[in-house]
Amino acid sequence: MYKYSKVLIFFLCLWPIYSLSYYIYFNQLGPDPIKKIMHHFGEWSLIFICLTLAMTPLQRITKSNFWVKHRRMLGLFVFFYVSVHLLIYVGLDYRFDWNSISDDLIKKKYIYIGFSAWLLLIPLALTSSQKMMIKLKSNWKKLHRLIYVIAAFGILHFIWMSKTIFFEPLIYLIIIVVLFLFRIKIRKST
Repeated sequence: MYKYSKVLIFFLCLWPIYSLSYYIYFNQLGPDPIKKIMHHFGEWSLIFICLTLAMTPLQRITKSNFWVKHRRMLGLFVFFYVSVHLLIYVGLDYRFDWNSISDDLIKKKYIYIGFSAWLLLIPLALTSSQKMMIKLKSNWKKLHRLIYVIAAFGILHFIWMSKTIFFEPLIYLIIIVVLFLFRIKIRKST
């Protein structure tokens, strides 16, 4: 059962690519296609952060390990989609113009915080294997608590980038705060 659900969830996690393919095929990227693609993967990164953080609460609510068995894959998809988001910014939007990119990194706080979130994701992706869990022991859990910092950075990135419309980033903020509070409640009850 787990093997089949893992394959199904893997293909469901590719939904952002499927939906983007639809937008491209039907020419629905709008007047600024690069920004649309970049924002598409940025928003899906936040969705996958929320999904990853929801696995432990779902395990506690349903009393089933089904959810946490898929958390690693969801976390790796977070890293994948954030990396694609960053690569589109660096490669398509700025065409690897490192002077402009470093200028943005210094002058635009939303670029700085987004880049910082990506940097913090690297050790999580590198230590996501079962082998690394065993090797790092209790330090693995401490390291992977960085996901909350990353989630906060992702929300700040979205809010600061939005400039005028804060409704959508606030929805993600509320979801992440609720998931965080649920995690605190779980800790206190155990």
